[in-house]
Amino acid sequence: MAFTCALCPRKCGAVREELTGDGFCGEGLTARVARAAPHLWEEPPISGERGSGAVFFSGCNLRCVYCQNAVISTGKVGKAVSPERLREIYFRLIGQGVHNINLVTGTHFLPAVLASLREPLPVPVVWNSSAYETVEAVRSLRGKVQIYLPDMKYMDAALAEKYSAAPDYPETAKRAILEMFRQVGPYRMGEDGLLKSGVVIRHLVLPNALENTKAVLRWVAETFGPGEVLFSLMSQYTPMGRACEYPEIDRRLTREEYDAAAEYMERCGIQDGFYQELSSAQEEYTPDFDLTGV
Repeated sequence: MAFTCALCPRKCGAVREELTGDGFCGEGLTARVARAAPHLWEEPPISGERGSGAVFFSGCNLRCVYCQNAVISTGKVGKAVSPERLREIYFRLIGQGVHNINLVTGTHFLPAVLASLREPLPVPVVWNSSAYETVEAVRSLRGKVQIYLPDMKYMDAALAEKYSAAPDYPETAKRAILEMFRQVGPYRMGEDGLLKSGVVIRHLVLPNALENTKAVLRWVAETFGPGEVLFSLMSQYTPMGRACEYPEIDRRLTREEYDAAAEYMERCGIQDGFYQELSSAQEEYTPDFDLTGV
């Protein structure tokens, strides 16, 4: 069965067969998964003590030059799985004690994901995405996803074009995140300290891009009030992929850059959130995509 694709904001009209596709993401209709295992490196109320049940999908509709997961986003690593197999994977992870099922970069496999979530799961579902997705795609997840974990990478369209081939990213991501919040409302924590529902907006601070970070923080502060969303300021940037072609980002963050970002977050009045320790240990955050659990 062939499918002319308009799932993501690119609406590239690619013809996607079951296992092949000629679109921007390069994927077919059948979901491909590179890893499915407990993951301990999400924000504390998502990972908890037993981990988040992270299912890493292959392929991506962005082309971030610094992608830390390039081996699966563009490297074609992954195994084709049916919606039925996806559901088996979810329940195997739940049996291992994970606190939630965490679907990582699944936008381009949306029909397969929706089929795998026809029946509710006994734990929250986390939609872990770049936020580069259409409002219609996010709406289709209503009632199936309890926790949204989107990036807000850029408010600077020029940077979005240069580093991710998506000049429309800022406006697209804003619309998607607003729809996520409309669905699930203010975040809700359980007595166990775990997130039960809500939106956690992530932002990865890039070298030499402090003004972009400040613009992201201003938008969050102006758009959401106290107790509405959680914000995660991330320091784990490591030059990988094609970052070496861009001298201004071909290094780790400095302490001064991250401290300036954290200080501005405080000045914006964003108190519901998380900071990372400035760390050079990138391997802590990037698992082995070796088909574990698939």
